[in-house]
Amino acid sequence: MVAAAVVLLAAPIAVRALPADDPEVPAARLLVAAQASGTVAYSGYVESSGTLQLPVTDQFSEVAGLLGGRSRLRVWWRSADDWRVDSLTPAGERDLLHSHGLTTEWDYEAERVTTTPRSEVRLPRSSDLLPPELGRLVLADARPGEVSALGAETVAGIDAAGLRLVPAERQATVDHVDVWMDPDTGLPLQVSVFSADAAAPDISTRFLELSTTMPSERVTRFVAPPGVSVDFDDVVDVAGAAQRYAPVVAPRRLAGLGPRRGGLGRGAVGEYGRGVTAMAAIPLWENSAEPLREQLARTPGAVVEADGSSSLSVGPLELLLTPEAFDEHSWLLLGTVTHPTLERAAAQLARRALMVAYP
Repeated sequence: MVAAAVVLLAAPIAVRALPADDPEVPAARLLVAAQASGTVAYSGYVESSGTLQLPVTDQFSEVAGLLGGRSRLRVWWRSADDWRVDSLTPAGERDLLHSHGLTTEWDYEAERVTTTPRSEVRLPRSSDLLPPELGRLVLADARPGEVSALGAETVAGIDAAGLRLVPAERQATVDHVDVWMDPDTGLPLQVSVFSADAAAPDISTRFLELSTTMPSERVTRFVAPPGVSVDFDDVVDVAGAAQRYAPVVAPRRLAGLGPRRGGLGRGAVGEYGRGVTAMAAIPLWENSAEPLREQLARTPGAVVEADGSSSLSVGPLELLLTPEAFDEHSWLLLGTVTHPTLERAAAQLARRALMVAYP
């Protein structure tokens, strides 16, 4: 408790002064600075890329595009509850705006506007690939013994201080994560995620342009174009729908990864693990599971087991879809944990289902 208090008290000092060209800056100080950067406002231009070739279905196409291709993003970030991210494509753009607990997506090509409430459970989206968001996510639960300082690197014209995270868990599939941050604010500017033996990052994101001046509130305010109606959906995606409506409860503990993460309570979706070593368990109705199962069967590298389960390994990401069960749901297990960990989770969920059906 005393050590934690010292770290918290030192955080404001660490954020104010992080000389990027000083190789003696302690890694723990860099870690605290990055973790404390959540109140920094910014705007800029981001480029991200991913090499994770995931199966594409209607409900998972956006995730597949984000993690398996190149994205160009313009961002205006006033706070965690007031921001805008524009995804730029050759054919147009798709804008994501968030304010007062509501997220609005404006698809120029489809001329479609959809508003959804904030959801604690959802699939990844474009805002999650911003360097500050991804950087703080991977470093959130990092321990001082898992990080070491790297040399400085120029990012968006800034001499950024570097930090390397090597997760301690034996179940981890992420080998290391490199994060470079603004020496004045601690704001993560570039993040690269590597699996074991990877010559290049599996996922990388970095600022090409950056300003830490507070963006105007006008730019994050959405006004629907004339003639375009705004639809409201009470769930953001298939994971949010499962959390709200699936008639099951994910276990409090699963596959030796400790208790459920976050404040999810007793929901259908479970998130487990620590920091960058994490797993999600999502119950899927068959109208969602079957298209994914069919696509996995056609995906190079995917494995269909004799029991009907399907699995895929891409970089640090592991995925397992449990077999179809008559009048029941399937479980989608995915995360940055080893395949045996997912198999152990699937076996526990199957035993649990039998116990519920035949108490």
